[in-house]
Amino acid sequence: MTECSANCFEFQALGVRRVLAAFDGGKVTSDAGGLLLREIDGRFGVLDRFAGCFTDHRDPDLVEHPLLDLLRQRVFALCLGYEDLNDHDQLRHDPLLAVLVGKPDPLGRHRVRPSDRGKALAGKSTLNRLELTAVGADADSRYKKIVAHMSRIEDYLVEMYIRQQATPAARIVLDLDATDDPLHGDQLGGFFHAYYGHYCFMPLYIFAGDHPLCARLRPSNIDGCCGALKQVQRIVARLRQAWPNVKIVLRADSGFCRDDIMRWCEANGVDYLFGLAKNQRLVRMLGRELHEAKCDYERTGAPARRFKDFTYRTRGSWNQARRVVGKAEHLAKGANPRFVVTSLPVEEFDPQTLYEQQYCARGEMENRIKEQQLCLFADRTSCATMRANQLRLYLSTVAYVVMRALREHGLKETPLAHAQCGTIRLKLFKIGGLIRVSVRRVVLALSDAYPYQAVFARVWANLRQSAPPAPDAAPSG
Repeated sequence: MTECSANCFEFQALGVRRVLAAFDGGKVTSDAGGLLLREIDGRFGVLDRFAGCFTDHRDPDLVEHPLLDLLRQRVFALCLGYEDLNDHDQLRHDPLLAVLVGKPDPLGRHRVRPSDRGKALAGKSTLNRLELTAVGADADSRYKKIVAHMSRIEDYLVEMYIRQQATPAARIVLDLDATDDPLHGDQLGGFFHAYYGHYCFMPLYIFAGDHPLCARLRPSNIDGCCGALKQVQRIVARLRQAWPNVKIVLRADSGFCRDDIMRWCEANGVDYLFGLAKNQRLVRMLGRELHEAKCDYERTGAPARRFKDFTYRTRGSWNQARRVVGKAEHLAKGANPRFVVTSLPVEEFDPQTLYEQQYCARGEMENRIKEQQLCLFADRTSCATMRANQLRLYLSTVAYVVMRALREHGLKETPLAHAQCGTIRLKLFKIGGLIRVSVRRVVLALSDAYPYQAVFARVWANLRQSAPPAPDAAPSG
């Protein structure tokens, strides 16, 4: 392999043919499929409404990159796989991303400063003002003047869920979970967590199906359910305001099985289904079923399960007796007893259905958290302060809202209808395209070697046919 020139590269020959490459193809993007993100945002107003959660104290006459443009640039870049702010010093040259953001001059030819011409978008030093602006900043602050209102963002996530429901919900299951978010050095709010075995944050997530309603960054030196009840109260109040007759069920593992949460649910007509940590009393109460499961296993050699429905009360921490379902399971490695506590009546769910179909379904939420962390970089919380890292977590969560809206409304009835965000990005967004910008048009010549053309065409048609939400679904105030 030899180098032809400073701008041309020669690679191993293909038979008698020389193989040459050069960066002379014109304005070519590798993310042409990202145009679908702009369609989703235009129909559901995801980022327009997100911008309402900020106050921009900058002088409008001196601003080249309005707040909405900055948010679109940051969130769409996450969707396209660019996790770091440093990436934007190169991405600001990309006319396709400028089209997604809505820049009327996608080539940046008419920027005010000559040094910025050819760069239609903001660089990292402008974008980081979103994260690093102090809560008390105002018009007199020197550089960082874009204030994020965290409480508004919390409410915004619930509003976007309500807004995207085509019909009023009859039953909503709220899944709660905590996870680890490894630190990137000596960061404020970071502590060692013995269960996870490293220094980390411990964010709280609440999902309704695959839609995030809460993504709250917390230090890791707390109980896993700390602050969960406050978030549940806020979310339940808004859901009932939108749908007064909706039935709501809280579902979580044993880390959220706390008497104060269960008492609040019982007093406010909310059902719950929580894992219950096993103890010697519970195991003894399940003794007969464990023995029967063991006998079944020894007879058949296959894993065996039995279930028992009974009433149980702790000796000191619960204020009343509650329904508990025990799973007596015997595997090759031995007995595996598990328990759940619930307010759901036996007439509605028998013990086996309650455990296998209702409780075990919470594992899907864990997949959604992993998807957001691995594909949309929710764990890229490397700022020095908790506030800045919380905003990064929210930016990732909003990117997930965009992607799930695309999955629900664009990818329906396609092979990617249940694909994860990383697969959607790889198969739907990463399309080579030549961009031509004229006075009247922006034209993308997409690669005719792209293998998923039929899927792309179906997604585009789905988005064209999907109706935007009704105006009365918008948040008030």
